[in-house]
Amino acid sequence: MSSLAHAAADSMTMLRRNLTHALRYPAMTVSVVAMPVMMLLLFTYAFGGALGAGIGAAPGGDGAYIDYLAPGIILMTATAGAVATAVGVCVDMTEGIVNRFRTMSISRAAFLTGHVAGSVVQTLIALALVTGVALAIGFRPDATAVEWLAAFGLLTFLTLGLTWLSAGIGLVARTPESASNTPLPLTFLPFLGSAVVPTDSMPTALRWFAEYQPFTPAIETLRGLLMGTPIGNSGYLALAWCAGLTLVGYLWSRSAFGRSAKR
Repeated sequence: MSSLAHAAADSMTMLRRNLTHALRYPAMTVSVVAMPVMMLLLFTYAFGGALGAGIGAAPGGDGAYIDYLAPGIILMTATAGAVATAVGVCVDMTEGIVNRFRTMSISRAAFLTGHVAGSVVQTLIALALVTGVALAIGFRPDATAVEWLAAFGLLTFLTLGLTWLSAGIGLVARTPESASNTPLPLTFLPFLGSAVVPTDSMPTALRWFAEYQPFTPAIETLRGLLMGTPIGNSGYLALAWCAGLTLVGYLWSRSAFGRSAKR
């Protein structure tokens, strides 16, 4: 068996291991779905009338506001998955199982690849569930099949980048508690973008931050694909941010995993 085939086989074994853990201990996966769903329900039913009327999305009601809100909350699900990834990697690092893996004939790349692939699969399932809830409570996208496919591709790319970044966090965290707390800013960063309200409704300093952070172009691209709003150059910026997050996260994770072997 070639080294590439050996690495692929080991990665699939690690992927099955992580998915089995997710099935047996579903608490983290449930939390990835629960928080976006709670935010979706809260902003739709508690604040939807006021926010929708304020931005001109739903004068006198909250029916159309969900069409503005849902793409941002769906994207937020990808950021929520970052916490589960960081905790899962940190638990393996601190409980000693990685040291056991290093004594076996296992590809060194398989541990991280299995974790990342498993987390991406879990997050995509969570994205589908949150999208289903949004549709059930009134979200009405008018996207074509091609636009839905493009939206899925964007969410997958963003999830991959955030997962690699979170794997790095899990590798350098000393405890699972710190691993669960460190990615939290990623979870709430979409709220400081255009997830809930347009950026032009924000104060000047906050608007500047919102327009130049990574999640705003991704949200605007997703919203444009699903709802037909103008995308402009947000699509290119979103892809550039996704590629940057993936590259930085991958290189950081590889470096951190290599340093952990020398401790």
